Amino acid sequence: MAKTPEEILEEARKLIGTETKPVPMRYPVEYDPIRRYCHMNDDTNPLFLDPEYAKKTKYGEVICPPLFIGIAGGSGPWPPPKENAPTLPPVPTPGDRSINLTTEWEFFKPVKVGDRLWSKSRIADVYILSIRLDPQAFWTLTERIITNQDNEVVAIGRNLGLKHRTPEQIKAAGGQKEAPVWYATKFTGKM
Repeated sequence: MAKTPEEILEEARKLIGTETKPVPMRYPVEYDPIRRYCHMNDDTNPLFLDPEYAKKTKYGEVICPPLFIGIAGGSGPWPPPKENAPTLPPVPTPGDRSINLTTEWEFFKPVKVGDRLWSKSRIADVYILSIRLDPQAFWTLTERIITNQDNEVVAIGRNLGLKHRTPEQIKAAGGQKEAPVWYATKFTGKM
């Protein structure tokens, strides 16, 4: 007999808190990539582009534009890494139709030229919430945590996605039933 969404959720909840090992950025943060990023995005903020201006600020030097941190926190495509980056285990769900809903970033500390960054991922939350297509859709919140050479968290990127069942899968499971909402952890902030 197939498992119910509730039974699958119980399995999925066991993965909350699972993290990958931290992966170092290939190079330290450098001024020229920051400059090119700003030019590409029409960002003229002197804090990111003008070393003389930046010296006079509370930061004392050029800092990274916040959204550049997510790029700088990766290992880059070339040369190919010797091993694949660690990935999170798949979260079990009754459906196989995926939708990426939101991505958001929270920034904690400025990143300066010369900083070394590490990145790891974590499963932060899994819950069931009804949508029009599936009354028992699975929602998964993952986080990408970026730290510096002092092991201080500089940024966290959060991604919310969901997986839902096809109409045929819902029918095979007994049809459209309104489902209560099950929140797995404190991360959602909802009860």
